[in-house]
Amino acid sequence: MSTNPNVVQCIKNAAEKIHTSINKHEKPSMKFPIRALSNIRYRPKTGYFEMKGLRKTRTLTYNTVKTFAQTLRMMSLAKTLVETDDIATKRDAYYQSKAWAGARFDEQPESDTVMDDIEAFFEVNREQLGFIPDEHGGAVAGELVVLDRDQDTGSRLRIDCTKFGSGAYAVPNSVEHLGFETKAKFILAIETAGLFQRLVKHNFWRAADCILVSMGGVPTRACRRFIRRLSEQCSVPVYAFVDGDPYGFCNIYRTLKVGSGNAAHINKYFCVPNARFLGVTPSDIKEFNLEDATHPLKEVDIKRARDALKNDPFFKHHEPWQKAIKKMLKMGVRVEQQAFARHSLNYVIDTYLPAKLADPKKFLP
Repeated sequence: MSTNPNVVQCIKNAAEKIHTSINKHEKPSMKFPIRALSNIRYRPKTGYFEMKGLRKTRTLTYNTVKTFAQTLRMMSLAKTLVETDDIATKRDAYYQSKAWAGARFDEQPESDTVMDDIEAFFEVNREQLGFIPDEHGGAVAGELVVLDRDQDTGSRLRIDCTKFGSGAYAVPNSVEHLGFETKAKFILAIETAGLFQRLVKHNFWRAADCILVSMGGVPTRACRRFIRRLSEQCSVPVYAFVDGDPYGFCNIYRTLKVGSGNAAHINKYFCVPNARFLGVTPSDIKEFNLEDATHPLKEVDIKRARDALKNDPFFKHHEPWQKAIKKMLKMGVRVEQQAFARHSLNYVIDTYLPAKLADPKKFLP
């Protein structure tokens, strides 16, 4: 991460504005975008969720003094990180606050929320503020050379993702400096690490001439940004392969493609608008004889699916998705990626994926 003078100046400007209000004996305040599904719109032309513009005001009062102080301390920490070209995980930031006396956080979710607030306030991603995620960024295998740099010398490194044997390349927390070389036909973004490992074990990437990316559930920002940059720079289509359930549709895939309501202020960087949904779809259950390998929908599944149909701008815009979700609700079942193992362990490699990849035009949007 290189020093970003614009971020530092924005933090200084915000602090000076608060200082000026205090000198005028006025109550200082800060306006933050409301990070919720109710404050976003989906525009097909841009391909991701955007903020509508509603904001909440945080004014310094007797009741808000602690949160206000925590916000300023977090801004100060970000300024120091950027100026010193350093980084801190979200967990690091939480423990840093233990030295902030009355402004300390009692639990990490509190510090995470304040961090997200200042990210939205300055309309930058938290990596630009020096904060990096604790979680893994994803794994990659296949027809791809990643161009990185040596941390000590700055010289270029060529990382061949076909040369990891039974392992895979780990996506770093920050991917902006990476370059790519590939002749792959597509990127296959996979929900589960288990299925990713099976495809790597049998070199599916070689047979299909593709790049495999393990998302490990809802993809992290780094994983989404990696896929987005790789796809755009190399003009490679992206196909998503996740479980056929409301969580796979409404959380994992939706977040990959258009982002989330909670992070709408930065979705334009951390989503993959050109992604298409390969499967698993409700129609796949009958077409590939998986009826005896399904599970009944739980109450939480039904609620998530109905909420998506009623409130989610992405699903409300795409009729094919509405039909798919309604079909799932009518069938009353969900199906996992691993369900294909009821035929054979490698059925997904030998039969399912080749059959689906034969006609990408049929993929859900």
